[in-house]
Amino acid sequence: MRIKDGFELRQICGENIIISHGEDNINFTTVINPNATAAYIWQKMIGREFTVYDMADAVLEEYEVDRDTAYADCKQLADQWFKIGLIDRLN
Repeated sequence: MRIKDGFELRQICGENIIISHGEDNINFTTVINPNATAAYIWQKMIGREFTVYDMADAVLEEYEVDRDTAYADCKQLADQWFKIGLIDRLN
């Protein structure tokens, strides 16, 4: 997977917001407001190819959670990101 070009995570008024650059990414009906954990994962994955296992490993580095829970949560997050068009699945 890879985060699509044209998206950027910013903090606005203390809130995490993913904004888009370019007409292809603009959807004014959706505000993407990741929680702190999702924002952390985003920052670790931006600019590289990654798997759900890579996402889970990042979570395990930062948070006290078991591997199965980290993987399940990251799988759900990756599915959400794909559904709303933030990531591409490679292969």
